[in-house]
Amino acid sequence: MRNDAHHPPPSGPTATEPVRPDRRGRLFKLAAVGLAAAVGLLTMTMTTGSASAADNPYQRGPDPTRTSVTAVNGPFANTSVSVPTGYGFNGGRIYYPTDTSQGTFGAIAISPGYTALFSAELAWMGPWLASHGFVVIGIETNSRNDFDTARGTQLLAALDYLTQQSPVRDRVDPTRLAVAGHSMGGGGALSAAIRRSSLKAVVGIAPYSPSSNLANDRVPTMVISGQADTVVTPSYATGLYNSLPSTTESVYLEVAGADHGFMVGRSNPVMVRTMLPFVKMFVDNDARYSQFLCPLLDNSGVVTYRSTCPLLPSTPTTPTPTPTDPPTPTPTPTVPPGTASEIVGTQSGRCVDVPNASRTNGTRVQLYGCNKQTNQQWTYTSNKQLQVYGNMCLDAAGSGNGAAVQIYSCHSQTNQQWNVNSNGTISGVQSGRCLDVWSTANGAQIQLYDCHGQTNQQFRLTPIA
Repeated sequence: MRNDAHHPPPSGPTATEPVRPDRRGRLFKLAAVGLAAAVGLLTMTMTTGSASAADNPYQRGPDPTRTSVTAVNGPFANTSVSVPTGYGFNGGRIYYPTDTSQGTFGAIAISPGYTALFSAELAWMGPWLASHGFVVIGIETNSRNDFDTARGTQLLAALDYLTQQSPVRDRVDPTRLAVAGHSMGGGGALSAAIRRSSLKAVVGIAPYSPSSNLANDRVPTMVISGQADTVVTPSYATGLYNSLPSTTESVYLEVAGADHGFMVGRSNPVMVRTMLPFVKMFVDNDARYSQFLCPLLDNSGVVTYRSTCPLLPSTPTTPTPTPTDPPTPTPTPTVPPGTASEIVGTQSGRCVDVPNASRTNGTRVQLYGCNKQTNQQWTYTSNKQLQVYGNMCLDAAGSGNGAAVQIYSCHSQTNQQWNVNSNGTISGVQSGRCLDVWSTANGAQIQLYDCHGQTNQQFRLTPIA
């Protein structure tokens, strides 16, 4: 059980979990902290108007009020642009503030639920969050039946596209990114957070996470559930929340009377006034929003509220340089250049495969049972390309963790150059990251990830007889 603050609302249904005696002192202290913070904020507002942007270069927008955090239309004018397929996910839409006077903005990638479309289910979240000073990329998934890990991979690919290749990349701060999603998409967001600890926040809305618990989640996490949800029940969501490490900042909130689709196609006032402060605090490092969550300012429509208040975001207020990736292993080709080979995963025994023998640029490669067909025949060339069909190359759609690995017409860029290393890994010349899989099943997609040398990153080039 997490040792976090538990704040049931004063009226209506209450949580069944008792407050243990050892928590009472913590609750009293957190209430005092929240009161002191509110008094301090009021004093600062009365004397100085608002905090200087120099105190927090990530802060965006005017001082928040109890009314402003409930607004679906915030202070920033915004617009949107469509995203094509071929970047590791099935396209989508980017929403962004039109204001260019305040510098870059934090960004949030959002995935829909199982069998659902973002455009039908969660599209309202794009302009809502953009109007409050975020860049949002809502994705359509490669398959509407994708499970949580695949959706997590696609969310990370979407963030890489957004920050590296999208038409609005110059508006995004690549160091301040978050993920969110509903149902299976919420599980995907949690999966993405486990794999990329540099994310600033993750919000799982009625999240279904069949592939993992949250024991390795170090990203500030919000879990929202519905009291009447029979698909992802409150007890399931609570179980996920309880699996978080005690050191991970977090919020759990149960919406009164809400079923599994309480936010589908429409905004929900409880979600709006709680999710916005959470992402503001952790993506924008904006302490002005703590008054709404620590303690929970508005209990209406809330059955259960738990948190690790005072919900302290990371302390740096100036951008920090991106850490240098560890050196890649020594390249040692295992077969002579020009030899057609299978790329066989050590962990799975399956081969790197182009689905359906596609020859379309941007087709994501996968694991599949080895069959020696042309869509599994790779030739390692003298200029470090891995060619298939003689004219298409293994290509990295981005350079970050979770970036999609695909086929693309061969060119001379470094995102198509690979080091075949002595420890069995295959690392990108551009990124220094390794080919990586998160499953051993047929159809498991290949991605880039920091090299660690485990068997899910080990491949051997086996010449085809």
